[in-house]
Amino acid sequence: MDAPPPPLRKIIHIDMDAFYASVEQRDDPALRGQPIAVGGGGPRGVVATASYEARAFGVKSAMPGARARRLCPGLIFVPPRFDAYRAVSGQIRAIFARFTDLIQPLSLDEAYLDVTVNKPGIASATQVAAEIRALIRAETGLTASAGVSYNKLIAKLASDQNKPDGMCIVRPSEGPAFIAAMPVRRIHGVGPVTAARMHALGIETGADLRARDLPFLQAHFGSAAGYYYRAARGQDDRPVREREQRKSVSVEDTFFDDLTDRERLVAEIDRIATSLWGRIDKAQAWGRTVTLKIKFADFRIITRSRSFATPVRSPDQLAQAARELLLAQLPLRMGARLLGLGVHNLEVTEIGDQGDQLALGL
Repeated sequence: MDAPPPPLRKIIHIDMDAFYASVEQRDDPALRGQPIAVGGGGPRGVVATASYEARAFGVKSAMPGARARRLCPGLIFVPPRFDAYRAVSGQIRAIFARFTDLIQPLSLDEAYLDVTVNKPGIASATQVAAEIRALIRAETGLTASAGVSYNKLIAKLASDQNKPDGMCIVRPSEGPAFIAAMPVRRIHGVGPVTAARMHALGIETGADLRARDLPFLQAHFGSAAGYYYRAARGQDDRPVREREQRKSVSVEDTFFDDLTDRERLVAEIDRIATSLWGRIDKAQAWGRTVTLKIKFADFRIITRSRSFATPVRSPDQLAQAARELLLAQLPLRMGARLLGLGVHNLEVTEIGDQGDQLALGL
């Protein structure tokens, strides 16, 4: 006899709209309506985030600053103010805490909330999400988008549907069709490499993924097959966790041409370190161990690490450690096709305070 299905939940995913850039435009009226990028605009700089005006030109997060300027000649670069972003994130987290204690932050600007049982006793998760968005606007002057559904997978996908300043509700009866229409590259857990493998197998959408049986997926995707099989059917039983412990934060880049030149290698590791610091600060995850990864032209991989007594807390310290690890390997025995950098042994800092379709009441 089959086990009874798990109880239906009410999950909200809140995602702030162009968070860093929106804070800058809020605080400096001269930047409002302008294409701006938060980050470094120099040859080694990286875009942390871009305003929607800049995104219209194709400017994206993690894009090299030089390329962003080529795409958008009028782009205004603004240095990041992480203290300001953390302060606003704390305000937003305090708003969440008025409704539920089941909050799983993913970064400074997004979080899952389980409002199946919520503090005000509101039956409709849609109403909870609407009230949260209204409070964020009133108390911070910023906009947030929300996805409301019965699990984390669909709630996260839904929050991106009507950006910016939008909301999308996906009820249990609508979940499978919602996933079926979704490009597989947008499904959480399907990265660029996996998406390319799926495309090569003729899997372009959630419907294509659902059409493949579990043995087929296991043959091609190994241990991840079960997750993809359930995701294609709109199933996700992961709980909203109050603290999601990360094991590491990392960034890596594969190059079109294998790198051998010392100056180019150092420039690339500096750029990767800048990008990694943005992720570290956004996730509020500080690590004591810095690890360098090099993949050579023959696909052999080496890693080298350095550990500190206390967590790395500044971009300069991270960049210096990365350069020292790299320089110790020079000259390379052959060209590098990939460089990567990560931090491990993390200490995560938390911010702020801590049926049927009708019955679910989305």
